[in-house]
Amino acid sequence: MSEVSGGEETRFVPYEVALKVVGAVMEEEHLEEPDRRILTVYDIEDRELCWFDAEEIMAELAQQEGGLPKKADEAKAQAVELILRQIPVWALKGRQEGQD
Repeated sequence: MSEVSGGEETRFVPYEVALKVVGAVMEEEHLEEPDRRILTVYDIEDRELCWFDAEEIMAELAQQEGGLPKKADEAKAQAVELILRQIPVWALKGRQEGQD
């Protein structure tokens, strides 16, 4: 799976791989922009893999689903599912060979 952005193609890891590698997705404050929220993706060993802009993910989710769920837990679960399908290949490059 891939996406073209700014003339460059971003390749994503397969969903099944993301399920094995991703340990958590945490909502956090952006370090340089206090009013901006990010969704940081950590692997199963608690190492940061990548992050997504929370507002962009929620907007994409709303567009795909025709709106956001009313319950916060439901919205978060759907956002995590969306993120698991968008983990870039480069985010796993630093992992040692043979780790699942």
